[in-house]
Amino acid sequence: MKVDIQYRPSNTAAKITLNTGEECTTEAGSMISMSSGLTVETTTHKKGKGSLLKSLKRAFAGESFFLNHYDSTKENSELWISSHLPGDMCEVQLNGVGLVVQSSSFMACSKNIDLDTGWQGFKTLLSGEGLFWLKLSGSGNAVLNSFGSIYCVDVEDEYIVDSGHIVAFEETLNFKISKAGSSWLHSFMGGEGFVCRFQGKGKIWCQSHNPSSFGHSLTPYLRPKKR
Repeated sequence: MKVDIQYRPSNTAAKITLNTGEECTTEAGSMISMSSGLTVETTTHKKGKGSLLKSLKRAFAGESFFLNHYDSTKENSELWISSHLPGDMCEVQLNGVGLVVQSSSFMACSKNIDLDTGWQGFKTLLSGEGLFWLKLSGSGNAVLNSFGSIYCVDVEDEYIVDSGHIVAFEETLNFKISKAGSSWLHSFMGGEGFVCRFQGKGKIWCQSHNPSSFGHSLTPYLRPKKR
């Protein structure tokens, strides 16, 4: 599975090239186009078998209830995918270190990566995020998307990220929800509120824009349609 990220950073699309016998899994509804050498199977979990419980958990995490599995019958078969919101995408290589992915940021992964949904506790609900996040494990490559540009940070000790700007992070990192300023009053007056304080050693992928904040900024301009 070869991934080529194009048209960055605001209208990004990913071209996935598969050789004969190779497979990849994508979020339902992400396909733009594909070559005739690909066949597709839709399931609620892994190819060839479904899991209602895991698909329900994935829906709680903000992902699609279904997954699409593409199987290549020809050399250099092409699959183009994109996200619903304008923004960036990146390829992440997994080598045995688990990856925790924020809701709606998963796009695609190779055959040997397992997708599950992990409970992150009520601390994520307090931050305005969901109770469940996706967990990717195994070895292979995955494609993630962001709202706005995406960038990676190597954490050595501690790093602080606004909760709405997290795309993914390695499982080697621990995190807790806390206030951004010196007091809760300063945090909310400054417009920050809750932040995630990561500790340990690992990588974090962040997005330059916050979808929730963008939605709130549009609300005053959304008027009911006159009949």
